[in-house]
Amino acid sequence: MQFEVWAPQADRVTLQCDGVTHALERDPERTGWWWGEADARDGSRYGFALDDGPVLPDPRSRRQPDGPDGLSAVVDHQRYAWRAGWPGRPLPGAVLYELHVGTYTREGTLDAAAGRLGHLAELGVTHVQLMPLCPFPGTHGWGYEGVSLWAVHEPYGGPEALKRFVDRAHELGLGVVLDVVHNHFGPSGNYLPAFGPYLTDTHHTPWGSAVNLDAPGSDEVRAYLIGSALAWLRDYRIDGLRLDAVHALVDTRAQHFLEELSTAVDALAAEVDRPLFLVAESDLNDPRLVTARGEGGLGLHAQWNDDFHHALHTTLTGEAQGYYADFARAPLAGLAKTLTGGWFHDGTYSSFRGRHHGRPLDRTRVAAHRLLGYAQTHDQVGNRAQGDRLSAQLSPGLLACAATLVLTAPFTPMLFMGEEWAAGTPWQFFTDHTDPELADAVRRGRRREFAAHGWKEEDVPDPQDPATRDRSCLDWSEPGREPHARVLAWYRQLLALRREQPDLTDPDLADTKVAHDEERRWIAFRRGDVVVAVNLAPEPAALTLGVPHARVLAAWEPVETPGADGVLRVPGESGVVLAQY
Repeated sequence: MQFEVWAPQADRVTLQCDGVTHALERDPERTGWWWGEADARDGSRYGFALDDGPVLPDPRSRRQPDGPDGLSAVVDHQRYAWRAGWPGRPLPGAVLYELHVGTYTREGTLDAAAGRLGHLAELGVTHVQLMPLCPFPGTHGWGYEGVSLWAVHEPYGGPEALKRFVDRAHELGLGVVLDVVHNHFGPSGNYLPAFGPYLTDTHHTPWGSAVNLDAPGSDEVRAYLIGSALAWLRDYRIDGLRLDAVHALVDTRAQHFLEELSTAVDALAAEVDRPLFLVAESDLNDPRLVTARGEGGLGLHAQWNDDFHHALHTTLTGEAQGYYADFARAPLAGLAKTLTGGWFHDGTYSSFRGRHHGRPLDRTRVAAHRLLGYAQTHDQVGNRAQGDRLSAQLSPGLLACAATLVLTAPFTPMLFMGEEWAAGTPWQFFTDHTDPELADAVRRGRRREFAAHGWKEEDVPDPQDPATRDRSCLDWSEPGREPHARVLAWYRQLLALRREQPDLTDPDLADTKVAHDEERRWIAFRRGDVVVAVNLAPEPAALTLGVPHARVLAAWEPVETPGADGVLRVPGESGVVLAQY
């Protein structure tokens, strides 16, 4: 078997494979690359030593059986016999479900999560979005401090378990999206700088030195990241990737890394003859991200829309701290603006940032499905001091209102695991760092951050305490009892409507017409022949919608059809979906 590694700064590179050492040779055709052959099979342990230093894991390791600090293992992807024939599932018309493997079930493994996929198929979502799976220290964590970007966290089950998970999802008609992190590497178990200039001090990020996308040596670093992305899509039959915090990818080259990545993914989609897509997390509000490359954009297929979330969250909760301040002045007006224009900040002044922010979307060029809309995400729940969900402070009626707005809005909806039944469990920030100094630094930093906002130290969960992770695991007994069962039934009904009503997946963002009343706390909008009305106030509201001929498709509380005067009477804290005729 042939082994190769990029180590441009080394004078000597050796391979250790199954205890036998082999000297590698320079590749005459690729600068900085070394190669050699050794007897190996699936599961063989190996690593590379640079200039007679310690044996290190392969930067392109497909498996780390003993964690980030251990030897790599050979993975023969041809050994797995795929069960499901899968034509793919595109992004237009999709509903995503964000899932963290380590807390979706108490077992915290891919196989245990696969055993619960039937719930998602019955719910009516189309894609499962897995939070990052790359190896990280310890057993439990969010996954955003991973290393070995081609490998699967061993406590989750490793490579074979991911294939079994994807296979089961595809058998149930569910696509799989994977969250990948290209903007930084984890601080523990990261040996990449020993091999080459994977990082650069030319730019700095919140995590320190930036990933090298434009300095000397960046050609190979970009190829490393793109190769990893394509491996997930090809070797594991993943259907799409969520790209973490792309605003932190600093790249001054003429062709941006994201454009190069989207070009490669589109080429692979044509090769494997199934749809593949990229969804970015970005706070830039820059439409170029999701504009076609031929029109001067970067060619990504969609991005998260935090403005919709912030407007919705402020409307529901009244919170006005931090970045919510921009939306709190008139939250329903902000929500209406996002429903019709995509973003709230489209060149407007942001008090949180102290400057103008964003750029308008051209609604004639950007389809609505290219923005993801959501009421909760791992970030928006887990980055709260106590990881409290909306269900911790809102009534079932207001949770139903949130679901109504997310699942009937023009955007591609995304749910956060457990949201569909108003989970009573929190989702808190937890880590399992094996380095005591790093563990203590994370603990102290977390408490210091929230102390600045008035939290007592003892009220902020210790990320390193195993109980913090345990509290964050879903309670699968909840969906069978009230009020969770009723909320779950409402989500299922709304998702069924999305499948049945073509207007609810219409990609024309400009077709949405909105009315609202800030003081009386109601909002209504029309998408084609579908009318959605949500009353957030505790008392009933009479809405003059000018729709005298309509039938009720779904209602959280019983609602009569509008009379001849076109007035719709909506109970307090309730949502209703109607169809005109």
